[in-house]
Amino acid sequence: MSRKVIEIAGRRLALSNLEKDLYPSWGFTKAHVLDYYRRIAAFMLPHLKDRALTLKRYPDGVGKAFFFVKRCPDYHPVWAKTAEVRRGSSKMMTVCLANNLETLLWVENLASLELHVPLSRTGSPETPDAMVFDLDPGEQATILDCAIVALILRILLTRLRLASYPKTSGQKGLHVYVPLNYREATFEDTKIFSKTVAVIMQKNYPDLVTAKMAKEQRTGKVFINWSQNDASKTMICVYSLRAREKPFVSFPLEWKELERLVRQGKPESLQVMYSEAVSRVEESGDLFRQVLIKKQKLPHL
Repeated sequence: MSRKVIEIAGRRLALSNLEKDLYPSWGFTKAHVLDYYRRIAAFMLPHLKDRALTLKRYPDGVGKAFFFVKRCPDYHPVWAKTAEVRRGSSKMMTVCLANNLETLLWVENLASLELHVPLSRTGSPETPDAMVFDLDPGEQATILDCAIVALILRILLTRLRLASYPKTSGQKGLHVYVPLNYREATFEDTKIFSKTVAVIMQKNYPDLVTAKMAKEQRTGKVFINWSQNDASKTMICVYSLRAREKPFVSFPLEWKELERLVRQGKPESLQVMYSEAVSRVEESGDLFRQVLIKKQKLPHL
């Protein structure tokens, strides 16, 4: 078992099992995972900051057993920041906050391949910073169908004077974020708004879109999952790895890029690998930065 002690910001961190192959079909070890998150950290950490972290751990790699960790482990380093959040109606729970590189690498040393976060921060748990449209292709639909729906959705939102920003889910679908970043925003507002938009899309594009939860209603269509706009729900964080056969990443796209990829008609072009993710952010910066800073208010529908 390999073990290495590193020092970051004056803090010592022991890394273990670096040779463990976490993506067996790709030869992507824990050392590779740690290196990816180290290189992407400057762009990812602002999107993790002060958000209750849910870890999806794969101790034996993708394809093997995994488990979610919402409560921050008791053995977390003393320097790792935590917060108390309400779970259910009354119980409080201690959660991890990945606010710096050393904490990010500590959770990755636990084989937390996927990092999920809520749409709100721990200091204002009932105030979403953004509204999200989670585009999920049903059976016989593809990520290209999701891209078409995203482009239509963008037109609708633009008419409502709302800027929006897409990213890949890292799996089969796409996410369209609408930044809000104002104190009066509520999850009740974002859920009602997103559901109304989803129903309008379903009415106008019945062969392409469904707003219904039932899986039997999704065949050949894209489900707009409006229910993610909830204080109890989490989304895969932008730049997080996904636990698939290859180390794909949930990665932001530009609208012009999405239009081009739809014209090309190649679904594989809508999947971003870890190496491409690193090279693109190093060249262009954080394409999802506006989600953190742009202020918008939802209009009345």
